[in-house]
Amino acid sequence: MYRQAQWSEPVIFSLGKAGRVGHILPSVEEDVKKAVGDLYGLIPEKMRRENPLRLPELSEPEVVRHFMRLSEMNYGVDSGIYPLGSCTMKYNPKINEALANMPTIGLVHPYQDERTVQGILEILYKLERWLAEITGTAEVCLQPAAGAHGEFLGACLIRAYHKHKGELGKRQDILIPDSAHGTNPASAAMAGFNVVVIPSNDNGCVNVEALRAAVSDKTAGLMLTNPNTLGIFEQNIEEIAKIVHNAGGLLYYDGANLNPILCKVRPGDMGFDIVHINIHKTFGTPHGGGGPGAGPIGVSEELAKFLPVPRIVFDGKSYRLDYDRPHTIGKIRGFYGNVAVLVKAYAYILSLGFDGLKEVAEVSVLNANYVLHKLKALDGLTLPYNSEKPKKHECVFSVKPLKNKTGVSALNIAKRLLDYGVHAPTIYFPLIVEEALMIEPTETFEKEELDRFVEAIREICREAQTNPEKVLKAPYNTAISRLDEAKASHPKTMALSWRMYQKKQAAANP
Repeated sequence: MYRQAQWSEPVIFSLGKAGRVGHILPSVEEDVKKAVGDLYGLIPEKMRRENPLRLPELSEPEVVRHFMRLSEMNYGVDSGIYPLGSCTMKYNPKINEALANMPTIGLVHPYQDERTVQGILEILYKLERWLAEITGTAEVCLQPAAGAHGEFLGACLIRAYHKHKGELGKRQDILIPDSAHGTNPASAAMAGFNVVVIPSNDNGCVNVEALRAAVSDKTAGLMLTNPNTLGIFEQNIEEIAKIVHNAGGLLYYDGANLNPILCKVRPGDMGFDIVHINIHKTFGTPHGGGGPGAGPIGVSEELAKFLPVPRIVFDGKSYRLDYDRPHTIGKIRGFYGNVAVLVKAYAYILSLGFDGLKEVAEVSVLNANYVLHKLKALDGLTLPYNSEKPKKHECVFSVKPLKNKTGVSALNIAKRLLDYGVHAPTIYFPLIVEEALMIEPTETFEKEELDRFVEAIREICREAQTNPEKVLKAPYNTAISRLDEAKASHPKTMALSWRMYQKKQAAANP
């Protein structure tokens, strides 16, 4: 049984002593002082800090000790299986990290003359072309900083397209399936569109007749992922694309589930006009707390003119940044995107090649269906929507029968899994599955690790039948036991920083 490291570790702001120093910067050379003059005097008075930063004062060993202890209390993708459905948490190859940390990349400044950064421009240009080929699109923009950011850019491109055609006034509806990622409707709304929900059919796919009834001259586009969030490939995708296009709308591809179709089929060939790519999901770069991420957007030739500037162009001899794009929507991100993350993706694609990426897709599907087959037999779990057919990259089980019988919910299973040293899968998503356990093992993990996960689920289901109270009070072996989710997310008690925590404590105890 797993037991997480546990330290009585305070926040870093309560450590150290006044005057304690961890690093001493080298003194400034006299010639530099003479050339630059008074640095403080160069700062406009209204921008000068009145009080010094309230930073903790610690020695180097104290800092190292603090973060080492925190790392021992953490669980990451390097610790073991991380089966978050739809989030696609993959191993991040260390060679890619090393390449991105090279001084020739890490020390490049975005304000350098483009003639001095030809190497990094070449990498980004080639990555754009590779991603365009993988997705079946004409042009790719690397600027978005994450998937939802890419979604927002995609929605803005839909807006720009209809505005250019003089139809934005009436085309105000974005159609979104009821199984979609929650960021889809949020991105559409942020871009100024109305959200129209399309129901799923009994097979877990888009209800084509409902879609046909929903489209109109108000339709701006449809946001869809394929395979969808149930791990099911939309077999009617060509008909769906035809319905939307005939209505004058555009088809947007949410790239969260691109992993299982790499080098098998391309979204552009399915009829999608806009394709976003989660670099941090599909191409082996850090995700979430290990970020930042990147969410490039690929578009059809007709939409390329609306992409953000600058565009990287190549004249056969050198690379340059082109800002002369009259129809561009402007910028979606400072400079050229999260370049270090993009370099890691470049290295990932380069190292695997076509055959390697194809194997990624095949093994991710194999692993998902192996887990599905093992868990289907467990009492208390059901597999809604096309239960007899294989899935793609992920499978979504319902714990509703187990909850009805024992009181043990999907949340309780997720908490208890932590005691086995296994990260919990996604729970309660998609919303169309009650008490959902959404499992995506990816291609990263070997059979033995998959078996360990399956055995943990099997044992928890057995515990739920024989001793449900044990599961209801889990976890027991983690550094922090059961949290109060309400307080952790409520605006009055949630604290995202030490300063925010202090302010809320002061307000609560005046």
